[in-house]
Amino acid sequence: MLDDLILAYHDVLILLARVLLMVLFLTTGWRKLTNFSATATYMASTGSPLPKLSTVAAIGMECFIAIALVVGVFTGPLALLYFVFTFVTALIGHRFWDATGAERDAQKINFLKNVSIMGGLLLLAVTGPGKYALMPR
Repeated sequence: MLDDLILAYHDVLILLARVLLMVLFLTTGWRKLTNFSATATYMASTGSPLPKLSTVAAIGMECFIAIALVVGVFTGPLALLYFVFTFVTALIGHRFWDATGAERDAQKINFLKNVSIMGGLLLLAVTGPGKYALMPR
């Protein structure tokens, strides 16, 4: 019975998954866009190479590429690109191995959240955008 329900709403569930995968990035991307200089300063503090350029790249990914994934444009390739972005973000921004105490725990959780999101992105790359997309398969 549950399988029949999932099958009946397959494309709606894929659309919902696309939105849910990107809601965090859209929120943080908007914050980066509206606080560019603070974001660039933060990027510099993480050791990110070329902090202003890294900020532009993060905004591009978190705003524009995220919107493309939500609406279902080039879903497979962009999900794989987002996978790489999320991995690099985890390595640069959530270096739990360099932290101690409560900060280590918080960074480890954030690192593992990125890893979980990466799993969703791989699944999206494999499944495709579903029927409700600007560029369905």
